[in-house]
Amino acid sequence: MKKIKLILLFVLVTTLANAQITTSDKAELQQEETSGSDQLAKQLLNPIASLISVPFQANTDFGIGAADGTRFTLNVQPVIPLSISEDWNLIARVILPIISQSDVFGDSGNQTGLGDAVVSAFFSPKAPTSGGLIWGAGPVLLVPTSTDNLLGSGKFGVGPTAVALKQVGQLTIGALVNHIWSVAGASDRADVNSTFVQPFIAKNFKGGYSLALNTELTQSWDYNSTSGNIHLIGAKVIKMGKQPAQIAVGPRVPYGNGNTADWGFRAQFVLMFPKG
Repeated sequence: MKKIKLILLFVLVTTLANAQITTSDKAELQQEETSGSDQLAKQLLNPIASLISVPFQANTDFGIGAADGTRFTLNVQPVIPLSISEDWNLIARVILPIISQSDVFGDSGNQTGLGDAVVSAFFSPKAPTSGGLIWGAGPVLLVPTSTDNLLGSGKFGVGPTAVALKQVGQLTIGALVNHIWSVAGASDRADVNSTFVQPFIAKNFKGGYSLALNTELTQSWDYNSTSGNIHLIGAKVIKMGKQPAQIAVGPRVPYGNGNTADWGFRAQFVLMFPKG
């Protein structure tokens, strides 16, 4: 009987020990996953981070123009960093819009197809400056990929682009800017001479969460037209099996004297491919 008690005691102690180890391993694994999610969320707030990502950004706008038009724009925005030397990266970024709109230019009917692509290349130091500034600069191209005259400019454009930001703790603040002049394209279409400015500020939270505030403003100098949107976007890093991703959503508040909407919202899904 004594032997049986000893055996039962041994089994109980072993079971409890294994359970404690399993619980400890799970807690450690969860902590590692949370830490990894936090790091990915922080990298996504940096437009020139050394992280391959493919955002699918959906913007829906209502009440556009005199005919109360609507527009849905899905921006496919792959970002690919390339190491070009020991100290420098080249970050290639493409924005290809897929658009479906109705009565955006008065009683103009429905159009669905591609808009013009914007292709940027940022040459960026791998290490921040001594003051912690992260920056990149290079050329930007406007490529006339639109499948309908009402979905794009019909012009090929070039210009400079730059981005600068600083990340202090869980806070990110910075701005992206570009200017595009049209240099070729359909002669019967309006020239392009526009500046795009996107200042942003964001805060990371534990668990892969983030909250970002930005404005995206476009100034057309030839036509004295200003149009923009303010966004307040909440985001969360998730995992689909082993694939890290991010989901995000928030309102769009339009402003300016251009052909702006009354209101809208943004939803985004990002696939991430971290190194290693």
